[in-house]
Amino acid sequence: MSSRQVHNGDMPTLPLTPSRPLGPTDVLVSPLCFGGNVFGWTADTEASFALLDEYVAQGGNFIDTADVYSEWIPGNVGGDSETIIGQWLVARGGRENLIIASKVAKLTARKGLAPDNIRAALRDSLDRLQTDYIDLYYAHEDDENVPMLDYLQTLDELVKSGTVKYLAASNFSPARLAEALRLQREHDLSPFIAIQDLYNLVERTKYEETLAPIVAEYQLSSLPYYALAKGFLTGKYRPGVEVDSARAKGAAAYLDDRGERILDALDTVAAAHDCPVAAVSLAWLLTRPGVTAPVASGRTVEQLRDLLPMGTIDLTAAEVELLNSASA
Repeated sequence: MSSRQVHNGDMPTLPLTPSRPLGPTDVLVSPLCFGGNVFGWTADTEASFALLDEYVAQGGNFIDTADVYSEWIPGNVGGDSETIIGQWLVARGGRENLIIASKVAKLTARKGLAPDNIRAALRDSLDRLQTDYIDLYYAHEDDENVPMLDYLQTLDELVKSGTVKYLAASNFSPARLAEALRLQREHDLSPFIAIQDLYNLVERTKYEETLAPIVAEYQLSSLPYYALAKGFLTGKYRPGVEVDSARAKGAAAYLDDRGERILDALDTVAAAHDCPVAAVSLAWLLTRPGVTAPVASGRTVEQLRDLLPMGTIDLTAAEVELLNSASA
């Protein structure tokens, strides 16, 4: 059976119908995890509500945020994305049908993984999200200033208390991730069931050579961030084309000979499936071992709709090889 199909063999009724298990659990999530980093940044409250409404209307159930989103914007203090999601949850209801992920460690006011800081950060996130539990709670980055076992035991306490259902890690070095997983197993602590790290068609080497083996060994879900390479893999960045985007400078950095080869391959596959380039870029990630759902976002409903076919595209072996070769 193709990994792109629901387990009973039937295609989803909607593009984002939950069909992919989250780590070694029986929780099913959508093939696209909607990235909430845009909420309170490039999407104001009204636009964020529209995006969340459309995502759920298309079958989506997996929303990603962090306490630090979007502290980097003048006038914001962090927690902006969580606050908007919380307002939307209260307005729309249906919390029990959603998988909400958030993170701790990067917000200036709640920096690091000291036990008391983790507990305080979680309380803050729950208040902003207006919920009494978070489904997937990440250590957003490692903290070598705190004994690893101390923060792993604290995270385990949160799971045992019911305020967090599952744990995940982001931006850990491969060695430290492996050490954390070993300690969790050795001390019978609630384990990380997922990782969120940089992985896409133009950024492959670190993940495939160092993280993918750990994902396989521990049956983790890989939930790649920058899945569209700051927008480059949407296909809108071309030689001589200026794009009005907050991420334009970062995306344009990929526009070299290799980047153009990747775009050519994406164009070929997108034409064959009569779908946007962005959807093909995300569909390729879903063919990678261990990848459960890439994290991607859009600042408009139209941009989100360009991603939706990724949930139903079945790439042929030849198409996957074309993309692999172009991006090697």
